[in-house]
Amino acid sequence: LAPAFHAAVFALAAEDRVVLNLGGFANLSFLPRQGEVTGFDSGPGNCLLDLWAARHLGKPHDEGGEWAAAGAVIPDLLERMLREPYLALSPPKSTGRDLFNSDWLQGMLGGSEDPQAVQATLLELTSRSVAGAVSRHCRGAQRIIVCGGGTKNTALMRGLAKLLAPAGLDTSDRHGIEPQLVEATAFAWLAQRALEGLPGNLPAVTGAR
Repeated sequence: LAPAFHAAVFALAAEDRVVLNLGGFANLSFLPRQGEVTGFDSGPGNCLLDLWAARHLGKPHDEGGEWAAAGAVIPDLLERMLREPYLALSPPKSTGRDLFNSDWLQGMLGGSEDPQAVQATLLELTSRSVAGAVSRHCRGAQRIIVCGGGTKNTALMRGLAKLLAPAGLDTSDRHGIEPQLVEATAFAWLAQRALEGLPGNLPAVTGAR
C-alpha cells in the first residue's frame, strides 16, 4: 500500500528514485522519472537479524549492527541463502514471516556455525538481496531514500551504501519525514484519500482495479 504515498511525497521529476523501507522485510518503491511506479518486497529486512539477536544476545535487536559488524561472513552459508527462490522472482511479489522465519533459517544452518558469524552473514543477506533487487528491477535509480527501523542499523546502512553506489543513499528525514514515521504517515495519507473519494493504491503494485 505504500508506493502510492511514496510517489506522492518523494518522487522528483529530475531524478529516478527508490524508497526502501527497512522494516521486518525490505520493501522497495521504484519512482522513475518516466514510466510506471512499481513496488515489491525484496526479501528480509530486520526479521532474521532480530530473531538471531534475540536468541543469542537476549535483546530485541543488534544495536547499530555492532555485533554483526565484528563478525565474519560465512561465504557458503550466504550463498545458500541467496539461492532462496523468492529472491529470483520478478515483481510484483510480496513475502513475510510465512517464508523467512526461524524454520527457514534453521534449514540453512549446519549447526556448528559461530553465532556472531551467522549474524554477520544475515546482515550481508539483507544488503545483497536489496542491492540485487535494485539492480535488476529499479535500473537507473540515482537515489535511494531509506526509512524504517533498519535505518538505525549503522552497519547495514554502511553495507547498503557500498553496494548501491554510485546511487546516493539518504534517510527519509533528509526529505521531510522521520524514518520511523513514514509508515504511519502513509496510513494517514490513505485515510485522507479515502475521505476525499480518491484512489489510494496503484494497480501496477497491488493488482487492484
